[in-house]
Amino acid sequence: MTDLLLRIKDDMSQHSAAPTPTPTSAVAVAKRRDWWRDAVIYQVYPRSFADSNGDGMGDLEGVRTRLPYLRDLGVDAVWLSPFYSSPQADAGYDVADYRAVDPMFGNLLDADALIRDAHRLSLRIIVDLVPNHSSDQHEWFKRAVAEGPGSSLRDRYHFRPGKGENGELPPNDWESIFGGPAWTRVTEPDGTPGEWYLHLFAPEQPDFNWEHPAVGDEFRSILRFWLDMGVDGFRIDVAHGLVKAQGLPDLGSHDQVKLLGNDVMPFFDQDGVHEIYRQWRLILDEYAERKGPEGPSSEGRWRETGGRIFVAEAWTPTIERTANYVRPDELHQAFNFQYLSTHWDAGEMREVIDRTLEAMRPVGAPATWVLSNHDVTRHATRFANPPGLGTQIRLAGDRELGLRRARAASLLMLALPGSAYVYQGEELGLPDVVDLPDEVRQDPAYFRGAGQDGFRDGCRVPIPWTRTGSSYGFGDGGSWLPQPEGWGELSVEAQSGEAGSTLELYRAALRVRREQPDLGAGTSVEWLRAPEGVLAFRRGEFVCVANTTGESVAMPAYGRVLVASGEIVEVDDEAKVPADTTVWWTTATAGTRA
Repeated sequence: MTDLLLRIKDDMSQHSAAPTPTPTSAVAVAKRRDWWRDAVIYQVYPRSFADSNGDGMGDLEGVRTRLPYLRDLGVDAVWLSPFYSSPQADAGYDVADYRAVDPMFGNLLDADALIRDAHRLSLRIIVDLVPNHSSDQHEWFKRAVAEGPGSSLRDRYHFRPGKGENGELPPNDWESIFGGPAWTRVTEPDGTPGEWYLHLFAPEQPDFNWEHPAVGDEFRSILRFWLDMGVDGFRIDVAHGLVKAQGLPDLGSHDQVKLLGNDVMPFFDQDGVHEIYRQWRLILDEYAERKGPEGPSSEGRWRETGGRIFVAEAWTPTIERTANYVRPDELHQAFNFQYLSTHWDAGEMREVIDRTLEAMRPVGAPATWVLSNHDVTRHATRFANPPGLGTQIRLAGDRELGLRRARAASLLMLALPGSAYVYQGEELGLPDVVDLPDEVRQDPAYFRGAGQDGFRDGCRVPIPWTRTGSSYGFGDGGSWLPQPEGWGELSVEAQSGEAGSTLELYRAALRVRREQPDLGAGTSVEWLRAPEGVLAFRRGEFVCVANTTGESVAMPAYGRVLVASGEIVEVDDEAKVPADTTVWWTTATAGTRA
C-alpha cells in the first residue's frame, strides 16, 4: 500500500490543477469527529454524473471537476456508487476486483486525486462496498468453477448439489430478487452438468459464503486498503444479506420478492450479520485512534483521521430491526427505507418519524433520512402519482404536482433530527425518465421475470449541467442513457441564480441548516397542534410546517421565515401556507442567535 501511494504521489502531475483549497473550513470539519450525526451526504452515481473524456460514460475525473459545485451546494460528504473493476452486469455491483478501478471510470490515480481534492474542499468521501456477492469474473469464482467439484474455493461461495434424480433441480426454493430462481447450475470442466451456486441477484453475482474465514479476512483487508487511500467511510450494499440461515432451508412460498420488508427471510437480516460488523467496527475505531497534526496536510490528506463511518443499506421488516445495525459497537448509520417508502401523507409520515426517533434513541444512533437513490423512482415522480404503486414505477403522473411535493418533502426531510442523504439531481427537481425505449435499458432486473419491476434506469439518466450541448454538459460525447428533450431547462446552468428554482431552494436550505443551531443532530421533535394533513414541529427556536393537503391552510406566523418551498402570504400573525408546501421559521429575535 505504501508503494502504491508513493507512485500515486509521483504521478499526480498528470492531473489538471486542483480546485482552490479552503483550509480554514477543512480544519473545522476535521475536528468534528461526530460529523456524521447531522451530515448531509450527496450520492454520486459515477456513470451518470459527469463525463471527462467524451465516451458517454461518467468517470472519476468528471466527479473531481464537479466537486466545487458540491461544496457550494452545501453538502458535507459525497457517497460514490461502485467504480471498481467489473463486467458491469449490474452497473458495477458485480465486482471483479475490489482493489482496482474499472477502466471506464479511470484508475487508482484518479481515485486518489478525487479523495485529495474533496478533502481540500472540506468534503468527505464515502465509497460503496459490496460484500454480499462478487462478480462471476472474480478470480475466486472463476477458479472455483474451473477446478471442479471438491475445489476448496467453492467453499467461499454457496455451491450445492441439485435435487432430483440427476441433480436437475435447484437446491432449495429461493428466488432471485431480480426474478427467477436464486440458483444457477454450472457446467463442470468435463462438460457435464454439475453443482448449483447461489445468487440472490443476477446469475453474474454469486453470493459469498460468510461462514468461510477467508471471506472475512479478505474484506477486512479491503477495508484497510481504502482506509489507507484516505476514504472517510463505506456504504455497505445489501448489508442485511451476508449471513444465510443454517442449512439454507426452503421458504415454502413463491413471489418471494413481495415478502421483502415484511418478514425476516432465511437469506436476509439474519442475526449473524451483526458479529461481522462488530469486527469491522474495530478496524474503523483503530483508524480513529491514528492522530497527527489537526487539519489537512500540504498534500491535502486529512491529518485528523477520526470520524470514519459505515452506513448500512439494510432492508428490514421494521425500523426496530434496522436499529440493530447501528448499536454502539456496530455501524454508524442505516438508511431509513420505511421513511423513503412513505406516501406524501401527514399521518403516515408522523408515524414513521416518531417510530424512527424512538427506535434510534436507545442505541444512540442518529436517524438517517432519504427520499431517493439509484434503486428507486425519484420522489418527484413517485409523489406525482397516486399512492400504492411502489418505489419503482413507469408513470410520469402529474409532474407539476410531483415537483411541488418533492420540494416540500425535501425541506421536511432536512428539518428532521439526524443525517440526510441527497441523490444526485434531486436538487434540480429531476423527474424519472419513464419513457426510455426498451432497447436502451440496462437494468438486469428488467430482463428477468417475476422479480423487481426493473425500471431503475429511469433514475440513472445522466444529469444536465447546461442548457445546451450534446448531453447538456454531461460530456462531449452524448450519454449512455438518452436524456429527454427539454432536460437543459432543468440544468444547473438554467437554475443557478434563478429565484425560486429548486437548486436555489436546496442551496438556501443547506445554508440555513448549517447556520441554525437547532437544526441538524438531535433525537426528538416537539409536535405542535396543526390542522389535519399538516405536520408542525418545533426544535428549539426553529419551527417547521409541512402542508401535505391539496388546499391552503392558515397557520400561526411563528416568526421570521427562513425558507419556504412555495409562496407564503403573511397577514398580521397568520400565515397562509399553500398546498403541498413546507415552511421553516425561526422564533428567535433577529440578531439574538447566530
